[in-house]
Amino acid sequence: MEKTYKMTIQEFRDYMASGQPIGGGSHVHMMFHQLSQEALRITAEINGSYHTPEQLHDLLEQLWGRKVPRSVGMFPPFHTDCGKNTVVGERVFINMGCKFQDQGGITIDEGALIGHNVVLATLNHLMDPEQRAGMTHAPIHIGKNVWIGANATVLAGVTIGDGAIVAAGAVVTRDVAPRTIVGGVPAKFIKAIE
Repeated sequence: MEKTYKMTIQEFRDYMASGQPIGGGSHVHMMFHQLSQEALRITAEINGSYHTPEQLHDLLEQLWGRKVPRSVGMFPPFHTDCGKNTVVGERVFINMGCKFQDQGGITIDEGALIGHNVVLATLNHLMDPEQRAGMTHAPIHIGKNVWIGANATVLAGVTIGDGAIVAAGAVVTRDVAPRTIVGGVPAKFIKAIE
């Protein structure tokens, strides 16, 4: 008989905060699968029919497993394959079609605006083909009053400084300084915000 392993959400968050890699088939990897099933169920509810802002707020608290400020707004559809490692601040707005791969941790500070179809990806598979199922991860931190344009992708380990703008379609592979605009693939400095 196969041994089952129980990991609490907090144990999962603590492990992910440690930065240790995830071996394919490990207890943490199996927790990914468990959390993804719950996320699929809740996002199917979010995306399957209209919900009032109050109902959507309650569904987001279920999805993210923590208190969510009442001022957070979202226009579904929304997708995530985990959900339990996202933290959002006051007055955050998430537009339609966003995809958050949040196992490694996503923090979005107050006043940030996340445009249509933005992808936030905190995981990478290992380079070694023999170990490809294993993963590394790093958190994404989006600062206060950041604006991420439509169809942008932000990769693992990136911090976007307060007040910055990420242009539509950008792929952000490194940190973005506060009050700057970046764009392109990979994203590069365009100009400072005066």
